[in-house]
Amino acid sequence: MLAVEGLNAWWGHAHALFDVRLQVDEGELVVLQGLNGAGKSTLLQSLIGIGPRVQGRIVWDGQAIQHWPAHRRARAGLGFVAEDRRLFTGLTVEENLWIAAQAGGQGTPAQRLQRVMALFPQLQAMLARPASQMSGGEQQMLALARTLMTGPRLLLLDEPCEGIAPVLVAAMRDALLQLAREGMTLLVAEQNHILAAHAHRVLNLVGGRLA
Repeated sequence: MLAVEGLNAWWGHAHALFDVRLQVDEGELVVLQGLNGAGKSTLLQSLIGIGPRVQGRIVWDGQAIQHWPAHRRARAGLGFVAEDRRLFTGLTVEENLWIAAQAGGQGTPAQRLQRVMALFPQLQAMLARPASQMSGGEQQMLALARTLMTGPRLLLLDEPCEGIAPVLVAAMRDALLQLAREGMTLLVAEQNHILAAHAHRVLNLVGGRLA
């Protein structure tokens, strides 16, 4: 589904990724591990097309997409959940979800909303709540739910279980494993080993290089 060939990335003059090569097959749960600063976020941002300057090939469903803008990659089926969530904090939970639904994707917006509510029943009681009044873990659920409303085929997640309450870590883990069981393809960056034990493969990033 996704292949990365000789990917290099720079933030200004700082070389952050070095000749990264990887592939993700359809239906896989692949975990990307590494310490802070190893390049995990840079790799995911390079795949979705935001942030660093890149060189190399990113192939999605047989097409080279490294020159595509981020919105075109998203419409092609790549979904990204950033570590900082990037919610519309002045809007309600429901408004955040319906805005994302306009991007298209498989099924109707109502069907996608029903699926999201089944994954995250906690959000059902918060539909009228502004995103700014949610806890960090609740915001993380909303960030994932909003991305799912776009109908992605591959989910890129940056530290989805980091810095949230243990009970919400469990809810997030269970939701991601349910998506994996349903056949969703996931590439997840983490350093807390929550999903690694369930992954098809674990990749280790060290100093911008896959070890």
